[in-house]
Amino acid sequence: MLTRQTRYGGQCATLAHRMSDAISLRNRFAMVKGAWDENLRGVPFPALGEGTAEQKIERLELALVDGMRARATPETAEQIADAMWGLVHSRDDGDPVKQRVTQHHEELARLGHRPMR
Repeated sequence: MLTRQTRYGGQCATLAHRMSDAISLRNRFAMVKGAWDENLRGVPFPALGEGTAEQKIERLELALVDGMRARATPETAEQIADAMWGLVHSRDDGDPVKQRVTQHHEELARLGHRPMR
C-alpha cells in the first residue's frame, strides 16, 4: 500500500484505509438491518455481546441468515435463498457468513424441491 506523510505526521493511506473500513462496516450494517426488517419483521435483534464492530455485525448477519433459514417453507425456499445470496455474493469464499449461506442454500434447495406429479 502506498502511503505518504502528511504535514501533521500521519499517513494518508492508513487514514483512507480506516475510513474505507468504517464505510464498509456501515454499509454491512445497513444491509443486514434492511434484510432483518424485511425477512424477520417483529423479531428483535439478538444481543451481540463483546467484540469489535466487525465481529458484532458478523454475528448479526449469521443470526439473520439462520433466522431466515428457520422460517423457510417449501413455498418460500427459493426466495429466501436469493435474499441470502444478495447479502454475500461479492464476499470471499472464506467469509464465515458466505459459508453459512452456502450451507443453507443446500438445505433450501432440498426443501424447495417438489417431486413432479
